Amino acid sequence: MEHLLLILAVCCYCVGSVGYFIFLLRNGENAHRAALFVLVAGMLSHGAAIVLRSLEAGHLAVTSLSEALSFFSFLLVGAYLILQNRLRLRILGAFVAPLAAAFMFASAILPSHMISDSPLMKSAWVWIHVSTLFAANALFAVAFAAGVLYLYQERTIKKKKRGPFSDRLPALERLDRVNHVCLLTGFPLMTVGLLAGFLYASTVWKSPWNWDPKEIFALMTWLIYAVLLHERLAVGWRGRKAAWLAIFGFSFVLLTFLGVNLFLKGHHTLFSSQ
Repeated sequence: MEHLLLILAVCCYCVGSVGYFIFLLRNGENAHRAALFVLVAGMLSHGAAIVLRSLEAGHLAVTSLSEALSFFSFLLVGAYLILQNRLRLRILGAFVAPLAAAFMFASAILPSHMISDSPLMKSAWVWIHVSTLFAANALFAVAFAAGVLYLYQERTIKKKKRGPFSDRLPALERLDRVNHVCLLTGFPLMTVGLLAGFLYASTVWKSPWNWDPKEIFALMTWLIYAVLLHERLAVGWRGRKAAWLAIFGFSFVLLTFLGVNLFLKGHHTLFSSQ
């Protein structure tokens, strides 16, 4: 049942990607409604699959990189749907839906070994640690998409050369607004997630800081977003600089999320590459 739900979710994300691409090209309201409906259906199916797997494992199903990618993809779609409802930037679906599908395909080709009844994963601190960090990363992924669109739109405006999607993209101020909202929401979530991880590490490994590669890269990622938040609020960074730093920050998120899990060993290996 879980596999059928995951297959249905991937199909919905792919169909939703096509729908949003048609919406991007033709601005058809029906195309957007259909794409949104399919994307929501995919998220519901995806969520049900994660719940079933978590119930079977006895903890939140994020103990392998495959499961982690799947969970991240689920939260990415959820973050987009919430932001789309609040900020009305429907066009971002043309980038979020394919990104979610790509993460699901990556999840499908990676080995996925379930760790059942792991006592380390049953703590409430783990739930807080994982769910807040993944939610923050999903928001930073949306900010990344908004940053890319901002730079593209700004470039076409400066060169006075209309691109194929220029007329369909939102104004620069609205894209910058998405970046700002994602940062304001994502940074506190990331901070809470890291603090929960440090507190739990102090009980499991007798020290909140263990020079684990994941800890080091996660702290570096936090510092990047702390700088971006400071520059926005205190210095007044907007637009191009903020877009570039959002892209750089999410690149570091991917390095921490994927690169460290795949190539470096540490305490978090238990939760990623088994």
